[in-house]
Amino acid sequence: TPTAFIVHRNQPGPEYEPSCVSFRSDRSKDYGINFKDSSSGIFFMEFINFVCCHHSGPSTAVCRHKVQSGLKKKFQCVFEGITKAGNPTLLNEIYTELYITEGGTGELNEEHEVRQIEAASRKADRAETSIRQEELFQLPAGRQEPIRTVMTKGVAGIGKTVLTQKFTLDWAEGKANQNIHFIFPFTFRELNVLKEEKFSLVELVHHFFPETKEAGICSFEDFQIIFIFDGLDECRLPLAFHKTQILDDPRKSTSVGDLLTNLIRGNLLPSAHLWITTRPAAANQIPAECVDMVTEVRGFNDPQKEEYFRKRFRDKKQASRIISHIKRSRSLHIMCRIPVFCWITAAVLDDLLKSREGGELPKSLTEMYIRFLVVQAKVKKIKYDGGAETDPHWSPESRKMMESLGKLAFEQLQKGNLIFYESDLTECGIDIRAASVYSGVFTQIFREERGLYQDKVFCFIHLSVQEFLAALHVHLTFVNSGVNLMEEEQKKSWFSFLFKSSSVQFYQSAVNKALQSPNGHLDLFLCFLLGLSLQTNQNLLQGLLTQTGSCSQTNQETVQYIKEKISENLSAEKSINLFHCLNELNDGSLVEEIQQFLSSGRLSTDDLSPAQWSALVFILLSSEEDLEVFDLKKYSASEEALLRLLPVIKASNKALLSGCNLSERSCSALALVLSSHSSSLRDLDLSNNNLQDSGVKLLFAGLESPQCELETLSLSGCLITEEGCASLAPALKSNPSHLRELDLSYNHPGEAGIKLLSAALEDPHWRLDTLRVEPAGVHWLTPGLRKYSCRLTIDTNTVNRNLKLSDDNRKVTFEEELQSYPDHPDRFDYWYQLLCRDGLTGRCYWEVEWSNIVYISVSYRGIRRKGDSDDCMFGWNNHSWSLICTHDRGYAVCHNNRETYISSSFSSSSSSSDRVAVYVDCPAGSLSFFRVSSDSLIHLYTFNTTFTEPLYPGFGFRFLSGSSVVLC
Repeated sequence: TPTAFIVHRNQPGPEYEPSCVSFRSDRSKDYGINFKDSSSGIFFMEFINFVCCHHSGPSTAVCRHKVQSGLKKKFQCVFEGITKAGNPTLLNEIYTELYITEGGTGELNEEHEVRQIEAASRKADRAETSIRQEELFQLPAGRQEPIRTVMTKGVAGIGKTVLTQKFTLDWAEGKANQNIHFIFPFTFRELNVLKEEKFSLVELVHHFFPETKEAGICSFEDFQIIFIFDGLDECRLPLAFHKTQILDDPRKSTSVGDLLTNLIRGNLLPSAHLWITTRPAAANQIPAECVDMVTEVRGFNDPQKEEYFRKRFRDKKQASRIISHIKRSRSLHIMCRIPVFCWITAAVLDDLLKSREGGELPKSLTEMYIRFLVVQAKVKKIKYDGGAETDPHWSPESRKMMESLGKLAFEQLQKGNLIFYESDLTECGIDIRAASVYSGVFTQIFREERGLYQDKVFCFIHLSVQEFLAALHVHLTFVNSGVNLMEEEQKKSWFSFLFKSSSVQFYQSAVNKALQSPNGHLDLFLCFLLGLSLQTNQNLLQGLLTQTGSCSQTNQETVQYIKEKISENLSAEKSINLFHCLNELNDGSLVEEIQQFLSSGRLSTDDLSPAQWSALVFILLSSEEDLEVFDLKKYSASEEALLRLLPVIKASNKALLSGCNLSERSCSALALVLSSHSSSLRDLDLSNNNLQDSGVKLLFAGLESPQCELETLSLSGCLITEEGCASLAPALKSNPSHLRELDLSYNHPGEAGIKLLSAALEDPHWRLDTLRVEPAGVHWLTPGLRKYSCRLTIDTNTVNRNLKLSDDNRKVTFEEELQSYPDHPDRFDYWYQLLCRDGLTGRCYWEVEWSNIVYISVSYRGIRRKGDSDDCMFGWNNHSWSLICTHDRGYAVCHNNRETYISSSFSSSSSSSDRVAVYVDCPAGSLSFFRVSSDSLIHLYTFNTTFTEPLYPGFGFRFLSGSSVVLC
């Protein structure tokens, strides 16, 4: 580093171009360099570039400049899925910032990649640390050790490669990371062809970046370097991390696999930075100890989607219409997280808007991909075949190409292959020369390969395109020949003619085979196959399809079969995909049914069928509001409901599970949620469940998992003793970096337990900063909410004159005859109401027997007492809350002029009275009503709010003789 700088210009005015920079280093050497541009920005950039390389002499600066120029030329244009024969687009013109999150592991996720995207979209970009690409190697707050190796995960087509190109281009253009001397980007595709050759690290760099060889640079130890290795999932090199011989000499030759292994291990160039990108399924190929930070590309969040389409469609009205349309279709909205799908969507919608302004836009994935195929057929017909716009899209040649591509797609999908070679294409009857010009549908990676492997590499532009073409192939095969490719064993020759599958059997076998897939690799394929059964979609493929393959009756039977499958005990992921299949079949009856119940407030989870439960899960996973704060009591305060709604809890940011009658079984299930890598849960409230020490021990197994990122945990009132606290401490020690707030109040931790947990607050390695253990004591080990029981006393000065007190003022009855109470300013003079005397500020519980029609309420003390306005009536203003109890209409709740029915009919014994319970947690802002049945509590409703004043219990009556309440 130079000890002094002298910066001067040849002439003082900006009109003189030549400029000179000189400085004196600690080696007493002077260096100078002339610049072509006198503008201050470029002048300073070139000056910094020069300073970065001065210690290696002017040749290094020149080499750096040449490398940057080469990379700029290579990466300044992108082709967005089409072959290099297409028209290039400047990357900086269309590049939209991607949503990248910090964190994650190499744990294998066996969901279909599109469903992983869906899971990511449910997070709604909440509760995660997002980072910008230029921050990849910067130290996060609180981290001491430098970051050498970053692994970036992301599903196919999510934008990993374009991200590395943009990162490199920004460096090459002098916009970012100018402290880095060299960035050397590689792809595993191009490294694969060197599998049988030997290189030293220096030779490998010289091979791909000959500028470094020309400059005579044979030592990289003195430079700040970033190596980029894109596409680990496509690696064909043996990366034997546990067997490779240690190599620390950058000039010694070895196999490329061993070279990369030693570089990643840090044996070679330990000062270099490495950036590796991969699909999630291949992330575990590199040992966790070799990776300093894991990031994940989540594609586009909602604002980024809008930005992309506004860049692609300059007409603001068109852009707004497209964005609005995509938001209305859940399938399209999810898929638009993927940049490649945004390009597909843009291509289709652009064609539709040009050809028929004002026409209906595609709503389903199948229709979108069919129209994409048609667009590409048009492009080929006009651009490559010299045809006219009015000519038929499908020629015999293009139909044959589609059939061959579909066969390739299906056979390789069955094998799990996304990358193919020329031999694979030849086996499917594909003419390589024709494939290379079929832009948009088929992508060829053009490269003159060196070494033993001369084959060109091929792939579809995205996995979903391969799945669509595979489905099209299966559909065409069945329609044209009656052969069902989804059957386990294909019938042969004339025998197959006699025993052809019916259309219903065909689709049912496809559903069965997709459900049998352990990793969901046929999920999207199934959606496309079922979507192709619709006549409306088949009409769009006229010219390619010569005959149709199903009828409305077949579709109805297929829909019914899928609903039956949904009723079975399927995983949440498989059920969700079947709902997407129903969408492709244009059937949303199950979902609409539950939505109507939800909107009407008449949903009773006690009566839901398994299929309806699955529909409820699907709906809730689509709701941003419910996923921000999920309250189980809104649906059913029961363990059965929790176990059925676990996918929703897993996707939620905050889960309110207090007072839901949970047991050890729930703790085991929640432990699995906490230890899951796609879990969004950050705040978990389990208070007032009788979990006991045995239950919380099971829960802590999830808390100690490295995957657990829970920040707030409430176990208040869960019957925990010193034994449970002793098991909590090791869990926190195993995973100390996330939990920051722990509530253990209303338990009996004992002095030893409190001392053990208090030590966590003083440990600098633990993030825990808030610990609640008071109130504490053995008397809080009483099961249920009755441990919070309080004795209510009626304030006789508030009682309306139509209300009669009896039984030592414990019973209140409505009477038409006025009572002789003295005048008092606190008395309700119009509404038949009263308040209790003492205000509530903590946790309180009471029970009341009632008959006929009554309002069981809580209110602030300041509620008006005089007059007939709503401001005086319990529940019809913003400072009181009521449970309305009636025998003929059931229960309802009311607050701030809004009445919500809980049940449409009353379901109790034939007696004319019943008992309800009220529980209020004033600091937590929670007010719950229960029906008491056989000494158990059945949850009716919970208000979650913020109480700003003490609460006073109260009771209200309608004009009906015999209505009464009794304080129990």
